[in-house]
Amino acid sequence: MNEMVKLSKKDRQDRILTELRVSTTIRISDLAAELGVSYETIRRDLEEMGQSGLINRTYGGAVVRPFGFEPAWNERFNAMTEERERIAATAASLIEQREVLMIDAGSTTLHFARRLAAEAKNLTIVTNCFAVAMAFSTNPTITVLACPGEYDPHDGSVMGPDTINYLSRFNANRAVIGASGITVEGPNDVHSSAAAVKRAMLQRSQEHIVLLDHSKFDLPNLDVVCPLSDIHRLVTDQAPPPELGAALGKARVEILF
Repeated sequence: MNEMVKLSKKDRQDRILTELRVSTTIRISDLAAELGVSYETIRRDLEEMGQSGLINRTYGGAVVRPFGFEPAWNERFNAMTEERERIAATAASLIEQREVLMIDAGSTTLHFARRLAAEAKNLTIVTNCFAVAMAFSTNPTITVLACPGEYDPHDGSVMGPDTINYLSRFNANRAVIGASGITVEGPNDVHSSAAAVKRAMLQRSQEHIVLLDHSKFDLPNLDVVCPLSDIHRLVTDQAPPPELGAALGKARVEILF
């Protein structure tokens, strides 16, 4: 029991995830008793894990998050805004005038687009995201090429064969993409159609930049976009956990935070 009381918050939340993967659903009172902490401590853990997308909250407990689920983009945009603004500022500092960028749909990439629109000049943007395209409308020096395709209101973007074919026409200096999660296998997405757009952008770009906050670390989802070795830079808000950090180092990914 004493050993359980000394668990760090991260270790405690890892234990909660392990329990959920075994039991599928579990009550707060059971978790509190097993981990030797108060009901309120577990409740706060579950609230934080729910906001990060790791789990789905239920009345009095939680269930493990399905690999194919993610909140809508406008809900994600309003979460962890301070962290995502820092990521956006770091990523925007990498961009030079007259570059061509491919930017996909996502809450963090939208923060990046807004920051870039306020600071950059003379860029060409290719995007499948309506909100990203609109963000650049405030800057008359930036040209936006919007992809065609089937509109997905959940992501506020277009996807599908027409989107992929359109992207294949262009060359870009950099692809800037988000991800639903990242593991030692690589960045991933809950939707295969969104992952296909990310892959198409990476294939047409010289440099590959992934933007994501720490809540996405070690978070598996349905479709692995690419191996870690295909990423050149990961821009985040804090250092990855040891195993993931070692895998990124082995893949020679530059980590900026």
